[in-house]
Amino acid sequence: MYSGTVANFTSRPSRIVQQRKIIFLKSMAPNNLGTPRASIEAPDIDTFIRDGFLRIDCAFSLDTAAAAREILWRDSGCDPQDPSTWTKPVIRLNDYPQQPFREAANTPTLHNAFDALVGNGRWLPRNSLGTFPIRFPHADDPGDTGWHVDASFPPDPPTDNYLQWQINISSKGRALLMLFLFSDVGENDAPTRIRVASHLTVARLLAPAGDQGMSMIEISTAAASATQNAKEVAATGVAGTVYLCHPFLLHAAQPHRGHTPRFMAQPPLAPHVPFQLTRADADYSPVEQAIRLALDLS
Repeated sequence: MYSGTVANFTSRPSRIVQQRKIIFLKSMAPNNLGTPRASIEAPDIDTFIRDGFLRIDCAFSLDTAAAAREILWRDSGCDPQDPSTWTKPVIRLNDYPQQPFREAANTPTLHNAFDALVGNGRWLPRNSLGTFPIRFPHADDPGDTGWHVDASFPPDPPTDNYLQWQINISSKGRALLMLFLFSDVGENDAPTRIRVASHLTVARLLAPAGDQGMSMIEISTAAASATQNAKEVAATGVAGTVYLCHPFLLHAAQPHRGHTPRFMAQPPLAPHVPFQLTRADADYSPVEQAIRLALDLS
């Protein structure tokens, strides 16, 4: 996940426009907990290919989420009962391999979804989760709310500047972008913003750059400009919800306007084998199908 200053080079919508355009996906009412998916069906696949993301309710348990939050609260240095200790709009915590995080990433529900979206045998299980941008109710601008696509591999020569990391048309190094909600996230709790179907625009922008790809700053700037009129949704849900997103999906953070800190992990799912946009057997995963659709190859 990006942790720098994309906000400095992508335009932010005004609060009025943001409130008008964002569509919140579900009520946060206590009786709206959803049920685990038994499987990913054809309409789900169609939604993923068309919109660029799929919401998985009850992807992991409330108990697992609570155990993970306890660890994250401890490491944040903040007191969950004392808002005076919430002195920053965002605190970033790195990768966590403890049991609650491994459990959250490896439920049968999610493994079935990975198989359905990426392909059986084509992804690598996760043994940890991270990073965690913990967002707090705060008057200060968090400074990281620009629209962006997450990069997935370093340039040649390598650099530590993540803005210069690359993204290419075959999504080298990243099979999915994932949003794991470890706390209840309502419309005021800094839900990640998503531009619906932006992955198709990103694919078309990346295509001329071939295998070399574009830097994160280049593609994010171009995609943010090209999708200004796109419909936006916010990744809301109760703890245990996971959004599985196409690796090209344009997304952005936003300030926290609620009362309860938001705990979310935004890890990649890594590919076991590279994506292929031309297959002799035509056995394309939905991730590949979406790219082919954007390039008018299907």
